Parts: sequence; structure tokens; C-alpha cells
Amino acid sequence: MAGGGGMVGSSGGTEFEAKITPIVVISCIMAATGGLMFGYYVGVSGGVTSMDDFLKTFFPVIYRKKQADYDSNYYCKYDNQGLQLFNSSLYLAGLTATFFASYTTRRLGRRFTMLIAGIFFIIGVVLNAAAQDLAMLIAGRILLGCGVGFANQAVPLFLSEIAPTRIRGGLNILFQLNVTIGILFANLVNYFTVKIDGWGWRLSLGLAGIPAVLLTIGALLVVDTPNSLIERGKLDEGKEVLRKIRGTDKIEPEFLELVEASRVAKEVKHPFRNLLMRRNRPQLVIAIALQIFQQCTGINAIMFYAPVLFITLGFGNDASLYSAVITGAVNVLSTVVSIYVVDKLGRRILLLEAGPDNLGSAYAVVVVVMICTFVSAFAWSWGPLGWLIPSETFPLETRSAGQSVTVCVNFLFTFVIAQAFLSMLCHFKYGIFLFFSGWVLIMSIFVIFLMPETKNVPIEEMTDRVWKQHWFWKRFMEDETRDGSTKGDGSSRGHESDKGCWWTRFIPEVSLNFSLSA
Repeated sequence: MAGGGGMVGSSGGTEFEAKITPIVVISCIMAATGGLMFGYYVGVSGGVTSMDDFLKTFFPVIYRKKQADYDSNYYCKYDNQGLQLFNSSLYLAGLTATFFASYTTRRLGRRFTMLIAGIFFIIGVVLNAAAQDLAMLIAGRILLGCGVGFANQAVPLFLSEIAPTRIRGGLNILFQLNVTIGILFANLVNYFTVKIDGWGWRLSLGLAGIPAVLLTIGALLVVDTPNSLIERGKLDEGKEVLRKIRGTDKIEPEFLELVEASRVAKEVKHPFRNLLMRRNRPQLVIAIALQIFQQCTGINAIMFYAPVLFITLGFGNDASLYSAVITGAVNVLSTVVSIYVVDKLGRRILLLEAGPDNLGSAYAVVVVVMICTFVSAFAWSWGPLGWLIPSETFPLETRSAGQSVTVCVNFLFTFVIAQAFLSMLCHFKYGIFLFFSGWVLIMSIFVIFLMPETKNVPIEEMTDRVWKQHWFWKRFMEDETRDGSTKGDGSSRGHESDKGCWWTRFIPEVSLNFSLSA
């Protein structure tokens, strides 16, 4: 697998020599199994919640409603807050866990955080597969959510930091590829286990132990990133790991840049507070916006409830699970396309390409085709890039905190969509697709004007080569001291003063929410 030596970087920036070494490829594959676990539990939920044995055990009210003659309001058969809580509790737990994961990622390393995620996953799977009542089922789901919070915090950072610059996008998207493979695997499992009377749903939930064990073993075998080792004061070990993963002895320029980034990072005592400073506002706004937009495409509503959705639209049980398998396969293939082209075409063009593809048909006879079109567009754009871009744009001193906010916002809006979708489907009916289509238009406009291109830019040079060059965000990149004051203007302090954005002068302390609306 080794090969491809050469100098990395585009014109105008530092070039680092790096080969695509086996240790990088293997480490990235092992780390990305966190996405496999995440994807499996996204995909498996919709399948088991359409199984009669599962519903009889945990949601008998829905089962009786499903068996009744309810054609007059078919969209409302699955409108149940308890069922939606089963799905959404994972993301609520992940939202909470990500704040703890931020600390472990920064203080204990990316590798150790992935190990914690694997342990949470294993315990959660056991509880879910052996659940005797709803409380036990939800408890297992919450532990799985904690695992997702830790994995989604550490894995994208690990992938972005260990990968050579020129293929960073492709390797980072391995995480999203494994998410899609996990969803497809879950849909295939559900298709066969639905035929097993009594305990098919237990097998569906229990097979999640496979990716859980893979992630745990992977976390034990991989090396931590040079960025993390240097940040924690292990300079010699970090230098040696950098030499191994780059496949060359000519690592001094990159090593010195990492050491300098670490020195700057150690000056920051309160990374979350630092996120609100003026110079970090562009990265923060982009990260938050991408997570909101990713969920407002409606993709997770489809992935959570694909079999339920197809049943609601008139397909039988077997047909609905088969259709979910089709969309899962499209998801995987389209993500492979993203891996191939993201470092060639760039991030912006993929995000913009997804805009015209949306869900707009109310007829069951074409709904699979329309959903496959939508899933395909999402899988090579907003799906992987929603995680890739935030992981590569924050400076080292706020990277862990920034990733924590990214994961937190993603889980918050995932929770909202998961908790509300079936109720929205009941009341909006097919109009729910028009709702999500409107969001696709808004996010496309955002990308056109405010999303900079980050391909082929070394991760520690984003500020100088991306944000300082952007027509809008460069106004936030004035020289600024570490306490938040702007050089040359004694009255300016961080986010309290903002000559480039008039609204922040009225908000002395809290600028996060209003920054998003800029």
C-alpha cells in the first residue's frame, strides 16, 4: 500500500513530504469502525421498530394500532412519543457524553477516547439484545449513545490528523463510509431477522457487537496521532510516530509546525471560552451551520424510519425492508464516490451539487426512486463533509472543543428530528418532504457565499490560507492577542468588538447564536 511519495500542499503554503504508508491506511480503517457502529444502530432502529414481535414486547399500543383498520389516517400509525424516544435517546446521550469526550480527547488522546467508546458500545449492545422491558432497552440505548458521543468526538479528529494532506478528505470520509456500510448491514440483517419469530429483533440488536468489538480492538492496536502526542508533551514519541506514518525521515518542517501549534494550544486555558473569540468565530459558525443543515436535509429521518416510512406510504413489511436495503446500498456507493473525488473536486462543489436533488414526490410508486436520488446526493456531499470540514478547520488550541460543539449540535438536531419525525409525518403527510426541500435551498445559498474551500490545505495552515483569504471571514482574522484584544485598538476585546459585523456590538458576551444567523 505504500507509495505516492512527494511534496504535499498547494501553492503559497508549507509543503510536507509524505507517503501513503500502510500504517496510515490500517490505522484509519481501524479507527473508522466507530462509524460502522454508529451506522449500524442508525439503520437497525427503523427495522426493529417495524417488527411485530418487538412492538408487542415494548410498544403494544402501536402493535394494536398497526393491526387495526386504520386506512383513514395511515400516516399516524407510528406516531408515538415512546417509540420516538427509543430512537432519539441515543442522540440525547451522545450530546451529553461529547462534553466529557472533549476532555478525554485533549488530555488522554484520540486513541484512548476511541477505546472508551468501544467499551460503551459493548455494554450497550448486551443490554439491548437482552432487554426484558422498555427501561432496560432505553438504558442500553443510552450507553450506546455515550459510545457514539465519544467515537464521533475522537474518530474524525484522528483521521484528519493522521492523514497526509493531499488525501485527508478521502481518508476522513472513511468514517462516513463505515456509517453507510453499517446502515446497509443493519438493513440486510433486518430483512432476514424479521422472518424469525419471537427473537429476530434480539439478533438484529445483538449483531451490533461485531463493530463494537472491532472498534475496541482497533483502539488497542492503532497509534495515537502526532498532534495529540505533542500536545500532551510527548515530543519524542510524537516525532517517531510522525516519521512512521509519513514514511520518510524528512519530517522536520511538519514536526516543528506541530510543536508550534502545540505551544499556542497550551496557552489556551479555557478552550470553550476561546471558541467565542473573534478569530475563532468563522470556524465555529461553519461547524454549527453544517451540523444544522446536515440534519435539516431530512436524511436521518429517512435512515431512522426507512421501513416505517415505506410501510406508511403503502409498501408491505417485506417490501419496506427490501426498499430500505436498496437505499442503504445507494448510500454506500455514493459515499465511495465522495472518497474518490473530494480531494480532486473540493468540498464546495460537492455541497452545491446536492442542492438540486430533493424529495418532492407524494406518490408511493416513485418514492423509492426519489429517496434513492436524495440519499445518493447526500452521501457524497452533506453526509461526509458535515464531519470532514469541522475536523480540519479548527486550530489545535480549540480543535477538541470545536469538535465537541460540532458533535453536540449534530446530536441535538438529530435528537429533535428523531423525536419529531413521526409526529411531523402524521400531521404534514407528504408535505414533510417539501419542508426538508426548503432547507436544502437555504443551505445551498449558504455554501455559495460563506463556505470556503479547504482541499489540499495543511491542517495547521487553515487560518492563513483559508480564513484570511475569504471575502467575508477575513474581517475576523485581524491580528489578535491571546486575551482576545485586537492589536492596534486598545478598546477592542474579542467578540465584544466587531467592526466587520455590526450586530455583535449589542451582544457583549453571548455571540454564538447570533453568529450563526450572520
